[in-house]
Amino acid sequence: MTMKIPQPIPYQGSKRNIAKYILSFFPQGIELLVEPFAGSAAISIAAAIKGKASKFYLNDSNTSLMNLWNEMINNPGQISDEYRKLWNAQLGKEKQFYNYIRDEFNKEQRPDYFLYLLARCIKASVRYNSKGEFNQSPDNRRKGRKPEIMKNDIFAVSKLFKGRVKITSSDYKEILASISSKDLVYMDPPYQGVCNGGDPRYYSKIDNDEFLEQLRNLVQKNISFILSYDGRTENKTYGKNIPENIGVYRVEVNAGVSSQSTLLGKNETTYESIYLSKPLIHRLGISTENIAERFKNKQTIQQSLAK
Repeated sequence: MTMKIPQPIPYQGSKRNIAKYILSFFPQGIELLVEPFAGSAAISIAAAIKGKASKFYLNDSNTSLMNLWNEMINNPGQISDEYRKLWNAQLGKEKQFYNYIRDEFNKEQRPDYFLYLLARCIKASVRYNSKGEFNQSPDNRRKGRKPEIMKNDIFAVSKLFKGRVKITSSDYKEILASISSKDLVYMDPPYQGVCNGGDPRYYSKIDNDEFLEQLRNLVQKNISFILSYDGRTENKTYGKNIPENIGVYRVEVNAGVSSQSTLLGKNETTYESIYLSKPLIHRLGISTENIAERFKNKQTIQQSLAK
């Protein structure tokens, strides 16, 4: 029987839809899976369910997010109760209550407030203003995930991670500097296409040139990593492909209809680029010619070496 994958944080852009393809490139016997840009931790959750790693390291520069993860994993009963109280308190005044909690969260950064906002905001699409304040509007068509369902997901992720996860909120470069060649790193940073503009979806952005240098250093240190970094829809491309001389190979996956295009009233398919480090390819013992065969559904992938 297939276990339902819990997802208490419904981030837009989460890799839930393509997790099975990413996991197909996991080597055997991973001691530590590291996510320097954890977000909703969709890949770590899927890996934990499938028994792909023994321990996990979740990091994100968004301190409020990592505080929420800490509460969900280590205090699941308390955060579930706090969410239930907020959900019940909104009834009959949902819009006004959301706006009040949003204002209070920007003052206090309470984990339960953040969870409520994530459950209620439009399309789970997180937005911040230039001051770093959460400013997304509520989805007034719904009340957010029901408390019992949220509780079940929170307790499920707590059971998966408690006692075998490290949680931090540091600069990603500090995390990458601590990686061992025995570990596996999965990275899902903000895409180039949004980092170079004024897109408000991300709490913080990264410098593309600096990031490429970090990737090059990882390859030189024989680090296995999988990276989701750029992508496209039928009408728009997000960033340039990473050069092959960095030491990576690229495959492209059909990730289905874009949630962002749905938010804008469109119906566009998203194609995600996945990069595999050369050390990972060697560790897997496969050739670049049969990379695509690692996917269970070959029709969803276009194999392409990064140019």
